Amino acid sequence: MAGHRSPRGERADWYAQAVANAPLRESSRRARHNAAHRPAPAGPSLRTTVVAGAAAAGAVATGTFTALIPAAGTQNLASSAAAEESSVAAALAANTSTLAVHPAANQDSGFFAPVMFDDSDGDDDASDGGAAAADQHLATLGKAADIAAQLAEQHAAAAEKARLDQVVAKGGLDGWIAEALRIMDLPQSLAPSVKKIIMAESGGNPRAINNWDANARRGTPSQGLMQTIPVTFKKYVHPDLAGRSITDPVANITAGVRYMIDNYGMSTLQAGGRSNNAGEYVGY
Repeated sequence: MAGHRSPRGERADWYAQAVANAPLRESSRRARHNAAHRPAPAGPSLRTTVVAGAAAAGAVATGTFTALIPAAGTQNLASSAAAEESSVAAALAANTSTLAVHPAANQDSGFFAPVMFDDSDGDDDASDGGAAAADQHLATLGKAADIAAQLAEQHAAAAEKARLDQVVAKGGLDGWIAEALRIMDLPQSLAPSVKKIIMAESGGNPRAINNWDANARRGTPSQGLMQTIPVTFKKYVHPDLAGRSITDPVANITAGVRYMIDNYGMSTLQAGGRSNNAGEYVGY
């Protein structure tokens, strides 16, 4: 069958173009078919991402190159960073100790180290200042401890004196013993031993007189709390009480105690007098 022709006897142009473009139409149809079945991209394309990032950073594309132009927010950040850096530098300068450079051996460079010493004597010895200060501090602590100990002793002595004053003022056997020991400058810890001797000798009676022993037969009876004879009393009574009578309680105690220490020793006085093998008291 003959093809349709134009009035000039030529085949219509649309038919010729259709035949020529048939492969292109088939290719386009297949491309549309494949695109319809391809899954959509999950995120923005690389080009979109680059363009958006460049816009945020102030980038402007100018043909073959891209120029970075700081935005207003970027300038503010730069100013803030510069101000913060200046503040940190000022803080470091205000809190930095004096630095000394110690050159390394055979090197032009060195390292910095803090120098903290007081060379008060001018001999360039960095150790003497700290050592002297430490010694002075220790000496001060030692003096303070000594003063505290002295004050404690003084308070203890004052308290003991007050107690003895009360005992002496109260009188009686305990008061007489306390006063006698204080006059003789002997420890008050001897009071129980002295009292034991007195109770064995006179029963605590300052006017007791022995009229039956050998001394009485010789006409020199033992008298007073410690039962001393007149010659013994006169020799051993404390000098401060020499003018008192043999029956004076305090004077008699000083004479008897001093006689016992002189003839039997301090250990006998501390033991409360002599005793036999049975532990019974033996007069002196």
